[in-house]
Amino acid sequence: MSTRLTPPDQMRLPLQSDLPEGVEGFVVSECNHAADEALADWPNLLGGTMAICGPEGCGKSRLGQIWAERVGAVALDGAEAALIDPMELEGRPVLLDRAREVDDETLFHLINLAQSPGGALLMISRAAPSSWEAALPDLRSRLDAVITVPMEAPDDAVLAAMLEARFAERGIRATKDVIPYLLRRIDRSAAAAADVVERLDAMHRPVTRALARELVEGADESGDLFE
Repeated sequence: MSTRLTPPDQMRLPLQSDLPEGVEGFVVSECNHAADEALADWPNLLGGTMAICGPEGCGKSRLGQIWAERVGAVALDGAEAALIDPMELEGRPVLLDRAREVDDETLFHLINLAQSPGGALLMISRAAPSSWEAALPDLRSRLDAVITVPMEAPDDAVLAAMLEARFAERGIRATKDVIPYLLRRIDRSAAAAADVVERLDAMHRPVTRALARELVEGADESGDLFE
């Protein structure tokens, strides 16, 4: 059983700052190794379309951003892809986050353009493209043929790195036993890591295991739980 720590009602000042360069990075572990390996040399030689799929908060968008920075891809987010003339993307790699939200016609054009020399399309979504509904028969066959690589919920190594990054973002020096304590008690997602660190920061006290326990047990008593 894990504890979901949801934002409290009171207003907070926006104290968090951008991460210093290199603080967060991307930790490769069993939960994301297949996806990281699949993108290591892609789209060299092969091009085409690939999809990285996994649960919310597993780090798939972050991995997609790293890939886009490496290859100089055009980054599109969900339905905004429909606002761009697909022909302007011909011969260029494209990152399409929240790909399931894109309309059929736009998605069809993007997949086709990925086949042109220099083109590639990396789609990020929770579910595999083969499970998406598609009204266009030609799109259906293309979605079924997309190479799909899964990512799993963060394991201990990845979730610990997420917590470390959020603490660093806020300039918090947590005692060394805080993260091991939290790993066993919060939801395994980037959102949960950010939420618990925000709550600890809002308590305005040194971040120790005792403080983390006070926060978690308080959430337990309020019934803010899920399995």
